[in-house]
Amino acid sequence: MVTETILNYKSILANLPAAINISGYRKDYIAGKLGISPQAFSAKIKRKSFSLEDAEKLLKVINNEDVEAFFMLEKMRALKNDENVSYDEAKRELGWK
Repeated sequence: MVTETILNYKSILANLPAAINISGYRKDYIAGKLGISPQAFSAKIKRKSFSLEDAEKLLKVINNEDVEAFFMLEKMRALKNDENVSYDEAKRELGWK
């Protein structure tokens, strides 16, 4: 659980620049909403130096259906190589009838 949370956080940080572009918001607008200069915001994007609090604020600003769909797609891509269990197998393992 903890490992998955950390991996999700890393994935979000790695994908923030793409999410910002997909959101449709201008970077100077986002910077203003975050209370930082556009230059500082650009530096954070370039260095991928968003803290947890920065990322949370940023995601609240850019949240829309396109961004949600983008992160869902990234999550699905990350899970594509994971071992999956069919519904019938899960029912058997859980003892459901």
